[in-house]
Amino acid sequence: MTPPDPGRCIVFLGPSLPLAQARQLLPADYRPPAAQGDLYRAARSRPFAIGLIDGVFHAQPSVWHKEILWALSEGIHVLGAASMGALRAAETDAFGTLGVGRIYEGYRDGGLEDDDEVALLHGPAETGWLPLSEPLVNLRATLQAAQAAGVLAAADAQRMLDAARSLYYPSRSLEGALAVALEQGMASAAAQALRAWRPQAVSYTHLELRRA
Repeated sequence: MTPPDPGRCIVFLGPSLPLAQARQLLPADYRPPAAQGDLYRAARSRPFAIGLIDGVFHAQPSVWHKEILWALSEGIHVLGAASMGALRAAETDAFGTLGVGRIYEGYRDGGLEDDDEVALLHGPAETGWLPLSEPLVNLRATLQAAQAAGVLAAADAQRMLDAARSLYYPSRSLEGALAVALEQGMASAAAQALRAWRPQAVSYTHLELRRA
């Protein structure tokens, strides 16, 4: 067996972090969000490590657990974080996948359960995988920060989170969740306070990757 190349790392990245920022953090072979079979094909080129951050789903088959396990069996390190990577890492960490960050920890420990916590709509490669909706983990982090800053009462933060959950993932945004919450009785003054504070909105996936 040809040993993995210690100088090569392949990372599957899309909307979770702009590519230019990623290159500043880690020189690597960056590839688009992984679909089924992509991680297997990457592993066949014998890199030292594969980082799974973003992956496709819904309209295309997602990364198989089996291809992650095969890469590990070949002596290739597999790391997962932030989005699809955090989800798959939590599902395969018992076999050697290294999960990174609090989103992974949330899935591992049961605080996050649903796959759509990290789901979002994004543009194509030529847009830099521009996010067109907000994943629920980002909205959750923003609402927690707003509550901690005294901008939102606990009841309003929960109402907003429930509203965000009720939206189909391509339609999720802070403004969309606000619209639903207002229909369900949230005071307009609370909504105005959140809108005024909105520049502080949290991109949880960005923070995960910068910390890592």
